[in-house]
Amino acid sequence: MDYKDFGLVNTKNIFSDALTKNYAVPAFNFYNMETLSAIISAAREMKSPVILAVSESALKYMSSNLLMGMIWGLNITPKEKISLHLDHGSSLKSCVDAVKLGFSSIMIDGSKLSFNENVELTKRVVDFAHKFDVSVEAELGTLSGIEDEITQSTESSYTNPKDVVNFVTSTNIDSLAIAIGTSHGAYKRKSEKEELRFDILDQIAKELPNFPLVLHGASSIPQNFVTTINENGGNIYNARGIPIQQLQKAVKMNVCKINVDSDSRLAFTAGVRKSLFEKTDNFNPREFLGSGMKNIYNNCLEEIKNIMNSANKI
Repeated sequence: MDYKDFGLVNTKNIFSDALTKNYAVPAFNFYNMETLSAIISAAREMKSPVILAVSESALKYMSSNLLMGMIWGLNITPKEKISLHLDHGSSLKSCVDAVKLGFSSIMIDGSKLSFNENVELTKRVVDFAHKFDVSVEAELGTLSGIEDEITQSTESSYTNPKDVVNFVTSTNIDSLAIAIGTSHGAYKRKSEKEELRFDILDQIAKELPNFPLVLHGASSIPQNFVTTINENGGNIYNARGIPIQQLQKAVKMNVCKINVDSDSRLAFTAGVRKSLFEKTDNFNPREFLGSGMKNIYNNCLEEIKNIMNSANKI
């Protein structure tokens, strides 16, 4: 189906606005009705554009028909600036399938390939997606860490600023995900002293002025959720995210899309664990899942206001 039939928009115009007004569009990953409902409610409350991000594994978990049924049920309108995005598409086929389903934005992740192979794969995806006015994101550099079957790597490599112009012009992508020290999962830094490579980001921004840059693996890992999980039977220790101040700085340097997944996972898990721990006789899913939803909703509100600076941008 055409994404416009769902009231969705691609990311071109919202990224252009974000670059002009110095804010980032939040890309929140979701996995079911509860997480989707919390994210969309927060975005609407804050009057923020939002990218609803779905990984291949989440798509498989939800099934394509159920996913698009939920999107249809949101009654989205174009003025809300909501995009449905395939996160870390692993192949031309997965990207083609997403476009046919009604996704308005896709990411092809060829970051583990050689430069030339990444260019070749990305260009094939772009040539197909642009026929349907679908935006395409690609990645240069590799992030370490694990979040699902696709996004897992034991090694990382920074984006080389000398490669970015060649890559963008050769592929005609609409946005570029870069590696400057973020990572997937809840363990993003070994110590509090680690900082993002703003020198690399600065060089990339100079090479690609006014071009949309993207940060993956950029969750802040709110410690209140980590504490709640551990106090209620969990075992997540030494989890560190990207400090809010560093993310705010990145937003001022052409980063206009920040991916958030781990924060939502932690928020949801903390809510469910606390609810079940405090009320051990409860077996009503609406109640304990509702606690997880509330946590995600509140966290999205905070990150839209304090990290993305995207509140009241529509």
